[in-house]
Amino acid sequence: MSLALPQPLRPPASPVWAAVAVLALLALPQNPDAEGGAGPADAVSALVVLLCVVRLLRQRRRPLSRTAAVVLGMPVAGVALAALHAASPGAGISGLGRYLQIFVLVPGAVLLLIRDRRDARLLAWALVALALWQGAVGVHQYVTGTGASYQGEDVRAVGTFGPQDVMGMATVVSLGLVAAVGLALGHSEVRQRTAAGVCAVALLLPLAVSFSRGAWIATAVTCAVQLVLAGVRRALKAAAAVVAAGVVLVGGFGVGSVMLQERISSITRVTDAPDQSVTDRYTMWAAAVDMWREHPLTGVGLKGFPDHRDAHASLALSSGSDTEGAGAAFRRQPLLSPHNMYLLVLGEQGLLGLLALAGGWLAVLVCALRRLLRTRRQGAPALDCALVAVGLLLWQLVDFVYADIGGPSTVLTAVCLGLASWWALAAPTGQGAGPR
Repeated sequence: MSLALPQPLRPPASPVWAAVAVLALLALPQNPDAEGGAGPADAVSALVVLLCVVRLLRQRRRPLSRTAAVVLGMPVAGVALAALHAASPGAGISGLGRYLQIFVLVPGAVLLLIRDRRDARLLAWALVALALWQGAVGVHQYVTGTGASYQGEDVRAVGTFGPQDVMGMATVVSLGLVAAVGLALGHSEVRQRTAAGVCAVALLLPLAVSFSRGAWIATAVTCAVQLVLAGVRRALKAAAAVVAAGVVLVGGFGVGSVMLQERISSITRVTDAPDQSVTDRYTMWAAAVDMWREHPLTGVGLKGFPDHRDAHASLALSSGSDTEGAGAAFRRQPLLSPHNMYLLVLGEQGLLGLLALAGGWLAVLVCALRRLLRTRRQGAPALDCALVAVGLLLWQLVDFVYADIGGPSTVLTAVCLGLASWWALAAPTGQGAGPR
């Protein structure tokens, strides 16, 4: 008679898979006739917050450090005050919920669900995988002429997001590329660094055919900073490899088309001979600043930009932008935001709201950079997590100069802010939640 030995207990599945599920839903096709608003990924992000609350109640532990609670909670005061000044209670409540979701609740939940650097790497690789999928769909759209309309041809890569969220694929691919660069530059094993480098090079092509100038600029700035933070010698080697691979991809796949060259050259002449999209953007920026001048402290209220736009915009502003292609019919899409997150917050929430929101982002960036530099000096294996976290946050802060929140891809911003906040604000090793 033999005794059955007890089987060792398997470690429970990482709770960060809940955040990965949010990214997985962003891979699904979006409704081409949708008017925006919350989607399946937003609904699951709410479940992620609920899951985090349940785990905290069961474990009966302090959820956040004092610093993390203050930094993540900073936007609440400004957003709540702006909600009180909204044109209607409905607009105030919906706007309050959206800002809290993207900048407070989901980032805080992701911070708490990441247990260690293995979880952080899992989330980073999930982001890379999402970018590869969306990029593959986008390149197929460009090659087959089934993308969104651009200069009279259906060649703009938009992935599964469609022309109603024309920046969605560009955002996903850019963030995936930044994550891949961070993973490639870390002190992890050679196999991971090689795989990440290959993924980063592969994502250059879909980023190019997204025709998104803002995404190009933010990605170039962020990757350059990542290279410098990783060390000058490694930066030079990596930069040479990326440039060489980019030349091969652009030349070999014929991406260096007249359209792409024209789009690139337009970046340098936004003040001399701007196209209509640039003119509209400058006009809306001026309108947002004018709103702030009338209401300097509290702004015009949440979701108040569309109602006050015409009273502050010049006649140079067009009535909207034309969108079609990628499975959607022609539509005249109204311009309801200034496409600049800082000016949107300044116009709707005033100086108090901007200082609270941007001040929190700056605090996270400073804390993340301090930990990154300390990790690099010590030669710790968490350098890849540090470069990913800092890169994702920096990309978002640069991109906010040319974009704001809105559309199905917005929830991705919350997840990336949560990953960056984990690296910057989690408790030190030995207190249960810090980067290890």
